[in-house]
Formats: sequence, structure tokens, C-alpha cells
Amino acid sequence: MDARRGPNKLAIAGLGAIGLPVARRVDAGEVPGLALVAASVRDEAKARQATASFRAPPPLVVLPALADAADVVVECLPARHFLEVAEPAIARGRIFMPLSVGALLDHMQLLDLARKTGARIVVPTGALLGLDAVRAAAEGKITFAQIVTRKPPAGLAGAPLLAKRGLSLEGLKEPLQVFAGSAREAIVGFPANVNVAVALSLAGIGPDRTRVEVWADPRVTRNTHTVTLRSDSCDLTMTIENIPSPDNPRTGRITALSVLAALRRLTSPLVVGS
Repeated sequence: MDARRGPNKLAIAGLGAIGLPVARRVDAGEVPGLALVAASVRDEAKARQATASFRAPPPLVVLPALADAADVVVECLPARHFLEVAEPAIARGRIFMPLSVGALLDHMQLLDLARKTGARIVVPTGALLGLDAVRAAAEGKITFAQIVTRKPPAGLAGAPLLAKRGLSLEGLKEPLQVFAGSAREAIVGFPANVNVAVALSLAGIGPDRTRVEVWADPRVTRNTHTVTLRSDSCDLTMTIENIPSPDNPRTGRITALSVLAALRRLTSPLVVGS
């Protein structure tokens, strides 16, 4: 992106616990070289109220129109809307930044489309850590990659796999493992909970070889992810405990900050980390 031609235009799909903090910081001028030009939301009245104090409240448009308005499109929506945002953005050659990265596994044809149009799919680290080290290790040989996710039981409520099994976590007293398998299998059962596992898999050895455990744990108050990796260049174990967003306890505060950091990298004259 060429900062010399003026601010790059940003559009955001979804102004919830992730999108709204990002929009607020960009509107305030805290990400040099970036201007908020559009957003798409389900509840327009609520969005207008939330952005009323902005210096320049963004126009609210339908999802496909985001790609017409902007150079960079950030997706912060439930996975069922992923393709409505992703396909137009990539077809127009935009930078597309998905938070529902798990949905990308069902639409890998978008990578071929991006190669044709010059689009880029930039996945923020989100609520995880250490993807720079994982990507570096993947330049060599990774022999094992695993992520263990522990969440308060309420944080897993409504997950399709739990509903399919008829498993209620209400009143749980001890940690319970509710899933063990691959990242590809995990995102099907927990589409709103394990996008971090898919991000890890794409940085490393893929969704079929990346192992995932999901635990409902009444002892934890924060969403916790522990990554273990073995490779010919390093062995690593990393744990992150995410402080919940005040707007949505299922989302960590760091997720919106990760998007801001990813946006800042697009125009910053100094980029730290591989």
C-alpha cells in the first residue's frame, strides 16, 4: 500500500465487540495512513448511535458494497456471512482481513481468486500468540502442533457440536474435555470458538495435522489457549489468557487490538516481527 497517494480506505463488516473498537480508533486518527469510509451492520439504528460521537461516522452499506468503497475490508461477523464479504473484496483485488478465518477452510478457492486479482488475505493473530514463531518454524519442518483451549462453560454455549450431542454444560463442577481432534474438525463443531486453531494451522502444518483440544473449565474466568509445537528449529510452549471484552465476554479484548496492529503494519515504515 502506498501511503504517498493519501489515506488508504478501510471498510468494516460488523460493528460489535471487535469492529466497533477498531472503527473508533481509526476514526480518531490513531492508525496513520488509514481512513474509515464504510461499515456494514445488521442493526443500523444501533450502529448510528454507537458512531454518533465519531469525527466522521461511516456510511452504512450492504456487505458486497464494502469492497467498492475501500482498499481494506475487515470482516468481524458470524461465519455464515463470511462469503458475502470475502468474495467481493477478493474479486476487487482488495486487502481482506477475516476474523472468521475458520470459514476460509470451506472456501479455499478464494486463494486462487486472490492470485488472479492481486488481492491479499491477511489473517490477524487475534486472540492467539506466537504465530510469527510458528510461521518461521514452518520454513523448516514442524513435526507436531497442538492447541488446547479452555473456556468457562458459558463461553461454549450454543456450539453446534454440543447441541448435536445433547450436552449441557450448566452446573459443571470439574473441567470437561468436549472435543479432541483436528483443527478442520474443531471449527465445524465450534465455529465461533476455535478460529484461533485454524489460524495456527494455516501458519504451521495445516488444518488436518494440527491437533486441538477444547475444554469447558469452570475454574477459569478467561479464555485460555496453550500452543505446543515441535520442529527441527525449535520447541515451544506458549499460553495466553485473554481478558474478556466488556461488550462480549466470549471475545477477548486483545482481538480488536490485534486487528489494529495488523492494520498498522500495512502502512508503518517500521514492521517488527516476521
